[in-house]
Amino acid sequence: MRYIVGIDLGTTNTAVAYLDTTEGDAARVAPFPIPQMVAPGLVEPRPTLPSFLYLAPDAERPGVALPWDPAPAASVGEHARARGAEVPARLVASAKSWLCNPAVDRQGAILPFGAGDDVPRISPVDASARILAHVAAAWAHAGLPPLAGEDVFLTVPASFDAVGRELTVEAARRAGLLRVTLLEEPQAAFYSYLAHAGDAWRTQLSVGDVVLVCDIGGGTTDFTLIAVGEKDGDLVLDRVAVGDHILLGGDNMDLALSYALAQKIGQKLDAWQQRSLVHAARAAKEQILAGAADRLPVAILGRGSRLIGGTLKTELSRDEVERLLIDGFFPMTGAGDRPQRGRKTGILELGLPYASDAAVTRHLAEFVARHGRRPTAVLYNGGVMKGTALRRRLHDAIAAWDVAPGGGPSGSARRRQSAGEGSQPPGPKELVGTDLDLAVAHGAAYYGGVRRGRGVRIRGGVARSYYIGVETAMPAVPGMPPPLKAVCVVPFGMEEGTEADLPAQDFGLVVGEPAEFRFLGSSVRKADRIGDVIDDLDDIDELAPLETTLPVAEDAAAGTVVPVRLHSHVTPVGTLELWCVAAGGKRWKLEFHVRT
Repeated sequence: MRYIVGIDLGTTNTAVAYLDTTEGDAARVAPFPIPQMVAPGLVEPRPTLPSFLYLAPDAERPGVALPWDPAPAASVGEHARARGAEVPARLVASAKSWLCNPAVDRQGAILPFGAGDDVPRISPVDASARILAHVAAAWAHAGLPPLAGEDVFLTVPASFDAVGRELTVEAARRAGLLRVTLLEEPQAAFYSYLAHAGDAWRTQLSVGDVVLVCDIGGGTTDFTLIAVGEKDGDLVLDRVAVGDHILLGGDNMDLALSYALAQKIGQKLDAWQQRSLVHAARAAKEQILAGAADRLPVAILGRGSRLIGGTLKTELSRDEVERLLIDGFFPMTGAGDRPQRGRKTGILELGLPYASDAAVTRHLAEFVARHGRRPTAVLYNGGVMKGTALRRRLHDAIAAWDVAPGGGPSGSARRRQSAGEGSQPPGPKELVGTDLDLAVAHGAAYYGGVRRGRGVRIRGGVARSYYIGVETAMPAVPGMPPPLKAVCVVPFGMEEGTEADLPAQDFGLVVGEPAEFRFLGSSVRKADRIGDVIDDLDDIDELAPLETTLPVAEDAAAGTVVPVRLHSHVTPVGTLELWCVAAGGKRWKLEFHVRT
């Protein structure tokens, strides 16, 4: 394989970077600008590929032709995002967020969500596969060897559970990517920092430092803690904590801006117009935060013959953007503050499970308190963090937690002072990485080089402990289902490419008839060991169940209970397998992503 390719399959944007191994030690990670339709009949390479699909009607398909596909079923990228703002009912967005939503059938044709019967639909897995297929086709069109034969490092949120990871690999397979390894996005961002800093990272960080990687993208907020330690006189890096999956990011901010703009328009908007306004608000916000202007006009198509010019117009200012986003999403909070979790209504509209509290700072305070490690350094990543004012506010909030109750410096602040860092601004040291839009793809490609012995590797393994639910054997009691115990099958930190038998203990496996297998996970329980049986499930969350019928031997009746022992395997790709092994050697594999 000549190339090592990193792909950041983002909620809002997809980016690609690569290493050319023929350049040897002189090889440097380079971005791959992705060719895409930017306007009807105009194909140009752009640094990123917007992760949007426009399901064009038959009449429009010739107009979205690509050099490698004269009539694609869906337009992907810049044109898709722009055209989707005009016809939002045909726009597929946030496919990655749907990919990890356990409340829906992620293999089912559900997107665009809420579209009418006249619009074709695709599954979240298919949507992700089409974005990756566009990348693969664009790569080949540039005259490069097919990605099917190259090593591809595909990133996922650290908070993705086993199901989301497995489905991401499935999407890659459908796109023809055959040599795929998964990498957590915050780790990829940190690898990009290491590549950018070179040997200087060893002077910027020291033993005892805890680095917070704060990755806020279009659809998710992802937190990771990386600890700096020492082994045989060398600095080592350990990923010690990851956050829960928080659907909170740039999409929420665009929605908040659109509501404010709708009030300024002063006219009731229908659902179609409101969705168009969200896309218009996003475009204006990105230009303002990038410094292109302090005030921009925003317009959407009107409805009705009385509207002059057929449009509704207003404007968005820098002051509005900073006030709405800073105060709404990054309020100053105390270290003891927690996200507000309101009582749920009995009947909910199906959709993405967005965070109920929009304050990123409260989610971060909870994360830091839960894992008991105050960050001494921070690396920001994600498109949202390009806003200087947003980054400064978040940094100020973290710095405020560094003040002890009596008003003096906290323990971490005193440690920095004793290390001669008293002249540093309050709060954690801010590490400087590469382009926030490209860092994850850049770091993924760099990680591929690390896997071949070039550079420092972050030790981590799986980001959660995983469990299988086991029904307790007890006499029947009216109105009380048998209690569920959780058996640890994959402990926190189990390395990719390793496997293990659970300690000697037999379980009963139901074969030959439909059965439900309940999987659970925890990002908090790090001391559990493989085979541990947990009765108290307070710190353990249930994942999507697996419903399937396992094959039965020819001479066995349906519903037979077979004594088995369990065997766990964390694949080199980064997905999980759980095998049930009978005494005679027969094995059943439980697939995490099966929903039938």
